[in-house]
Amino acid sequence: MRQRIPLPTGIPFRAEALRQEEAFLFRRVADQGRAVLGVGVLQDGERPRFDAQGRSTDWFMGHLAYGYKDRLEPLGSRLHDAFGWPLSHWFIPRWVYEWQGDDLTLYAYPDDAAAGIGLAHAMAGPPAAGAARVPIDWRPAMSRAEYLHAAGALMAAIQRGDIYEVNLCTAHEAVVPGFDPFAAFDRLLADTDAPFAGFLRMGTGFALCASPERFLAMNDRRMAGEPMKGTRPRGRSAAEDQRLARELALDAKERSENVMAVDVMRNDLARVSVPGSVRVTELCGVRSYPRVHQLVSAMEAERRTDVDPFTAVEAAFPMASMTGAPKFRAMQLIDAAEARARGLYSGTMGFFAPDGTADLNVVIRTVLFDQVSSRLSIPTGSALTAQCDPSAEWDECLVKLNSIAHALTAP
Repeated sequence: MRQRIPLPTGIPFRAEALRQEEAFLFRRVADQGRAVLGVGVLQDGERPRFDAQGRSTDWFMGHLAYGYKDRLEPLGSRLHDAFGWPLSHWFIPRWVYEWQGDDLTLYAYPDDAAAGIGLAHAMAGPPAAGAARVPIDWRPAMSRAEYLHAAGALMAAIQRGDIYEVNLCTAHEAVVPGFDPFAAFDRLLADTDAPFAGFLRMGTGFALCASPERFLAMNDRRMAGEPMKGTRPRGRSAAEDQRLARELALDAKERSENVMAVDVMRNDLARVSVPGSVRVTELCGVRSYPRVHQLVSAMEAERRTDVDPFTAVEAAFPMASMTGAPKFRAMQLIDAAEARARGLYSGTMGFFAPDGTADLNVVIRTVLFDQVSSRLSIPTGSALTAQCDPSAEWDECLVKLNSIAHALTAP
């Protein structure tokens, strides 16, 4: 049984303290004043395990890559994930650190607690001198012309009535020898204040995630989802900022995208929920972050007793905000249109805790890094509907790129 060890108040999460660790996952849950860090691997597999009450048998932390859709539906892909993320990977950490506000608790097995306390003291130490930031030459995986051509094919499918909405993604890539993912994530978190941020390492693969979007949260049988569709940059003045937020709130095209994502997720959750328990608690609210405004809706549902939490996640995966409507046909068309496999992007990373809580984000606003090849990728996406201007959607992808790339290179 794990010991619960209170640690000194005020120890921050500091990524640079994890340099010697080969596997970890950090996840922030800002609206609960909570963050969880799992370090090391005691056991791993493709699924978390739960007891008869639906609570996880230990802490489980991990991810689902976008390609996990092919295990849930009769789908396939012509695209190869160059980063090689497993479709599903969940591990029981050696140590778990949980922040609640400024309070930090370590969960460790008795014979391993001292080393876990030592790592906490490393996070409490003074920050190392920041590495010099160098310009990064981001190259698009699709040119603007190629993006518009792919968007045109998807718009034709919308006009035919095959789909109503679809999320088209591209990526910008670079090779940066000596890139420091630890210092970069500390900067990224400070720069974006992302509420559902995550930092994942599996050997030589890293994901630096500044996600503003929750996929699914759980508290025993209560489930909550928050689909997000609609983006505007922050303004350069207070007046411009207010104008952009108001414009986003009233934009008919952005609202229609959001409502379609809500409808898809309501349908997904209804498959695993007590009949009549799915309800929308917020529709098209504007949430503002340091670099962007986002249009977010919220819903809740009660999980059925015959469905375990991971099966409930599978019912809603991939998330409606990153696919389209109808979801199955949208996913088929996405694979034909995009130039790169999404890999971990459009997937989820998070945790299941023994107290019955869980939180899984949407992997967006994310830097993917392979330490062997020094390859970096920032995928971005935007939704296409009958009302959209594809050139404006390309520009939205660039807004999302710059909201992340800025933190890696700005002084």
